[in-house]
Amino acid sequence: MANATRKPGLRPANPAFSSGPCAKRPGWTLAALDGALLGRSHRAKDPKARLAEVIDRSRAVLGMPADWRLGIVPASDTGAVEMALWSMLGARGVDVLAWESFSKEWATDVVKQLKLKDARVLEAPYGRLPDLTQVDPSRDVVFVWNGTTSGVRLPNADFISADREGLAICDATSAAFAMDLPWDKLDVVTWSWQKVLGGEAAHGMLALSPRAVARLESFTPDRPMPKIFRMTKGGKLIDGIFKGETINTPSMLCVEDAIDGLKWADSVGGLKGLVARSEANLGAIARWVATKPGYDFLAEDAATRSCTSICLTITAPWFTVMGAEAQAAAAKKIASLLEKEGVALDAGAYRDAPAGLRIWGGATVETSDIQALLPWLDWALAVVEADVVVA
Repeated sequence: MANATRKPGLRPANPAFSSGPCAKRPGWTLAALDGALLGRSHRAKDPKARLAEVIDRSRAVLGMPADWRLGIVPASDTGAVEMALWSMLGARGVDVLAWESFSKEWATDVVKQLKLKDARVLEAPYGRLPDLTQVDPSRDVVFVWNGTTSGVRLPNADFISADREGLAICDATSAAFAMDLPWDKLDVVTWSWQKVLGGEAAHGMLALSPRAVARLESFTPDRPMPKIFRMTKGGKLIDGIFKGETINTPSMLCVEDAIDGLKWADSVGGLKGLVARSEANLGAIARWVATKPGYDFLAEDAATRSCTSICLTITAPWFTVMGAEAQAAAAKKIASLLEKEGVALDAGAYRDAPAGLRIWGGATVETSDIQALLPWLDWALAVVEADVVVA
């Protein structure tokens, strides 16, 4: 036990492993924001051009089809998703796929807030996906591409029919820029700046396929629509939203930071390079898990393991025999030790998830920092085990 509790010699150069806001891109400093158009109206020519640049660069990096619309919207990814749900659902039945905290929130919106009569929730516990064969192509479907709080992602979009009648509404907040998104199988895609590219919070992105635009222009919901949710006027799409004319006032400081992140994305090879960086981080942890006892992936199927929100369970025998409350306390001690040592900040599991750790592996995280962190996970586990044995 003495050797096990000896501190590793190497520390991560950047201990930021939070799942949002996430680590800034390598080499980032405040100087990256020197060009921010502070004190300017976001509706003036130059600030509006900056907003349009975020949209254009995002489209280019993601390889978004030319006939899709992309806009900057309020309230981060949550705002973007809820704009879609409130504006589009109700035209036909809807299936909601729920397998972690945020997808369950969308199910709550659909069933308890919108109170749609023809709604099905296809649910699975943490670590698994729902039965995707139950998705009905005649109905709308709402889902996350990557479960931020479970570390379980969709391996593909085979469950979405190419000739579907309903809309496929995808919350891709912890997938965009780190995973390939099949645009031909999707109709609404949302994300926020604070995830894979390490931007600042509060701003969301909403992407609409031609089919989604057609829904907006042909369907009028029988519910009140707050201003920040309104995307049509007189039965036509408000086109300015998708050209940088935001619904409410954005932070031009955050806009400058978003542009910086997108330029960095280009510098590392665009989407292909970003995906490779994230997959390398998952690979480093997967190799470690395969050879070290004590931890495992929360995702039961290797094909569904997230390369961004990498969620780990604790499998050490002394831990698994404890009750749920004791497990939660022990896992929090491990995360606290990592933070106290300055080797991993904000690495605890999400509050609703099973006890464990969550290590962000998005593109702004260096694989060398992941590799430096892993021995510290062994160390923290051994320290807490020693405390439990003594107690």
